[in-house]
Amino acid sequence: MPKSVYIHIPFCKSKCKYCSFVSFPNLDLIPIYINNLIQEITSTYSGEKIKTLYLGGGTPSLLNLKTIESLIRIFNFDSEYELTIELNPDDINYNYLYGLKTLGVNRLSIGSQTFNDKILNFIGRRHDSKNILKTIELAKKCDFNNLSLDLIYGLPYQDINSLKFDLKEFLKLDIQHISTYGLKVEDNSYWGKFFDNENYQLKFQNSTINIPDNDIQAEMYELINEILSKNDFYRYEISNFAKKGFESKHNLNYWNNDEYYGFGIAAHGYINGFRYSNYENFSDYVKNINKKNFSHKVTKTEKIEEEIFLGLRKTEGINILNFNKKFGIDFYDKYENVLSKYSDFIHKTPSNVSLNLKGVLLSNIIISEFL
Repeated sequence: MPKSVYIHIPFCKSKCKYCSFVSFPNLDLIPIYINNLIQEITSTYSGEKIKTLYLGGGTPSLLNLKTIESLIRIFNFDSEYELTIELNPDDINYNYLYGLKTLGVNRLSIGSQTFNDKILNFIGRRHDSKNILKTIELAKKCDFNNLSLDLIYGLPYQDINSLKFDLKEFLKLDIQHISTYGLKVEDNSYWGKFFDNENYQLKFQNSTINIPDNDIQAEMYELINEILSKNDFYRYEISNFAKKGFESKHNLNYWNNDEYYGFGIAAHGYINGFRYSNYENFSDYVKNINKKNFSHKVTKTEKIEEEIFLGLRKTEGINILNFNKKFGIDFYDKYENVLSKYSDFIHKTPSNVSLNLKGVLLSNIIISEFL
């Protein structure tokens, strides 16, 4: 049975210019959405013990404490559960954070992105660097000791020096986890219609703004690895760094290819061998609470491919003994040619196969050859 739950809260006061997630600013729809969301959850969730619950978005911190409690109380939790909520630093106060702590939330994921106020304003964030510092200060006063911040690199107006500044500021905060994301301009984001993919430029009416290309982003990623590894963080997954013991249990559930519930608009789930996704349109979701927009029985071949794709995202890589037992094949024999071709980028032991840092930078190419 699934032991992890993701709940999508698709509301934002305004949409960031790089965002391609399903979200919208119609806050008056929140009560209707929550009623339908609870109906979806109670008709599907079987009452088993949950190890991780993640409230993502959108901006889950737009929900009041009573609404969050109504969602949390549906579930039975394991004694060592992880309950994460995503927060935006612009709408947080002490009473709200204290209320979350009282409800049993024990991990905060804070959408900080950068400490450069000029960039924050340009990308459409509603907070500034002072809001980030205030949120961390208040969280610690409320005895939160599992804090994760987001860092985006490859942003407009960002260079190596400004990234170094960001990392320096992050490290001052004494947090436990950092999620790093290289900017990718998606077609369905606001910036998508202005993006020149060949030249890595945003072209507005009377201006052209350069965006760090893949080579510069690779240099930035290497810098992130170098600086964080010297400051008690280790990369446990391509995009995620943690101090020992503070890895995201919820995200590890994804990368370990285990099953999970996905509830809410546009949410994805994996139950009883079926991967599914919910409707992305509000009215379609409300009309089809007990139906899925997409559902697919994962074949054995697809399971093998997913195990490889997800496993190689982790720094520890693929456990070969478990893989061979699970699928009844010899990994080293089956993929001998790929392993040999990319031997300079792959770390291989009798029990594990993983990508080294050079391999991570070529991960899309290398992983595609396994599939």
